[in-house]
Amino acid sequence: MIRRSLLPLLVLLLVVSNAGCGVMGGWFGGSDKTLQPAKLQSIAQPMAIQQVWQTRIGSRARDSSLQLTPALADGRIYAASPDGTVVALDALSGRQLWTNATRLPISGGVGLSAAGGLVLFGTIQGEVVALRQQDGQEAWRAQMTSEVLAPPRADGGVVVVRSIDGRFTGLDARSGERRWIHTHVVPALSLRGNSPPLVAGGLVIAGLDTGKLLVLSLDQGLPLTEKTIAPPRGRTEIERLIDIHSEPKVFVDTLYVAAYRGSVAAIDMRSGDMLWNRDVSSYAGLDVDARQVYVSDDTGAVLALDRGNGGTLWKQSELTGRRLSAPVVSGNQVVVGDFEGYLHWLRRDSGHIVGRIRATSRAIVAPPLAVGELVFVQDQGGTLSAFRAGG
Repeated sequence: MIRRSLLPLLVLLLVVSNAGCGVMGGWFGGSDKTLQPAKLQSIAQPMAIQQVWQTRIGSRARDSSLQLTPALADGRIYAASPDGTVVALDALSGRQLWTNATRLPISGGVGLSAAGGLVLFGTIQGEVVALRQQDGQEAWRAQMTSEVLAPPRADGGVVVVRSIDGRFTGLDARSGERRWIHTHVVPALSLRGNSPPLVAGGLVIAGLDTGKLLVLSLDQGLPLTEKTIAPPRGRTEIERLIDIHSEPKVFVDTLYVAAYRGSVAAIDMRSGDMLWNRDVSSYAGLDVDARQVYVSDDTGAVLALDRGNGGTLWKQSELTGRRLSAPVVSGNQVVVGDFEGYLHWLRRDSGHIVGRIRATSRAIVAPPLAVGELVFVQDQGGTLSAFRAGG
């Protein structure tokens, strides 16, 4: 039943990106460098922002396409750096619970698996490694056929790994043994980097760098559908780049997706019907709450769209050109990071900027993580920090 209801949804999922995905130079491979970063304006009566803790994980990312993201579970935050350091910290205090200096060139992570209690990451050398959440000791490792740039995802006892040569691999979460593999054709020219697969309802869902939507069965990796959503256009290889990089968000029974040079859309997960779509281009992504969809568009504006009909409720344009991260909901605010390491707090009801802190001197590419008023952020320099607004 779940599979039948999700398939029409997934076919519709990326119809909204019919304009395709272009070259995103610089930041993610090609943002418009002619768009000058806006100068930060002073904030009248800014809210207090407190740094709760900060810790250095490891070395900075030399590859700007890497987006290593922390993961949170059971009061612990897990993070990794490109030099191979993986840590577990107490989320409230930042106290280190364990560290494992693997010395591996980590390029994709981190993911978590409830089955076996694992922390998962991939490397430039194509290895996938599972550490125990309890003590950081290695549980298993498996060899893929090429680099792993996306965090592994897990559900139902299966770890799904996406590698840059077009392969999706399903591994047994407890042993690391390969259960299945699926290969799709990779175009001669594509953007560096992969979005992680979405694992839900017994399905593996991924937007491909050919402009197609792929759906596999989670248990056996069998292809259920592969549909062309955005056919390549243009005469040159660069003009015909159609990479799909956006990650959808689910709220209750509705799925929300943002596409670069496409739209932001809402799809009913029960029927597969498209509820609305808006002509808003985003490569950073979005977040959702009970009333609104928040999205950082490709100019650096932050928009709030009505969750029910997609209408614009507000638009904040003071951060134009600052190459924003995806927004994240935190209490009564929305938080975004930028290319100079600033975190900005915006009111959810109006979009007014009410708080700001220079979290780091390095770029914030990965979306912040938020739990209530606590916001966690990992920068491109290998530093992980926690902040609290208010007071």
